[in-house]
Amino acid sequence: MPPPPILPPLFWRAAQVCKRDRRTAERLSAAVTGSYLVREAGATYNRLVWARPDGSYETYDKRHLFRMAGEHRHVAAGARKLIVELHGWRICPLVCYDLRFPVWSRNRIGTAEEYDILLYVANWPAPRRRAWKTLLEARAIENLCYCAGVNRVGSDARDNEYAGDSAVHDWLGNLLTEPVTGEAMITAVLERAPLEAYRARFPAHLDADVFRIES
Repeated sequence: MPPPPILPPLFWRAAQVCKRDRRTAERLSAAVTGSYLVREAGATYNRLVWARPDGSYETYDKRHLFRMAGEHRHVAAGARKLIVELHGWRICPLVCYDLRFPVWSRNRIGTAEEYDILLYVANWPAPRRRAWKTLLEARAIENLCYCAGVNRVGSDARDNEYAGDSAVHDWLGNLLTEPVTGEAMITAVLERAPLEAYRARFPAHLDADVFRIES
């Protein structure tokens, strides 16, 4: 399957990054993910690509568009979540600003939208790093899941600074990784049995509000 079409000319590098990520997934026998701006059927999307070791991939289009930077004027919102499986784990990957919206992130345990790991890839600036840290912890606790946040570092063309703060939390909000503010590789050990035991002992999801998301 060819990589998704990418907006020319400003985002031409995204196509190369997408190809690189797919090759990296095959080479490392690991899943590789990230988001890129793509053009499809006359619309632009902030699209997360989940690349598998076998060369296949799935996509998720960012739902919540960052209006403070005008993203909502140029990019179309996604309409569906993506749940992928890796080594028996169900993972829900989301993008950046989605972190601020708990309804969209909700773990519907016992349905097709149930997941074990909530994963955010982000371009979250340093001045709002407290919100980033707090919301990652909150999403883990309220959804009875592991929650991982992967954020950029350095600065952009507008001199916005990014502190990283990539992290993994367990379902109690405990931080499983050392604080990281620069470019680094971090790892965390995930255990299914304690997660399932806690859900059985503290089934807060059974009292969750029933809702329907309207586009």
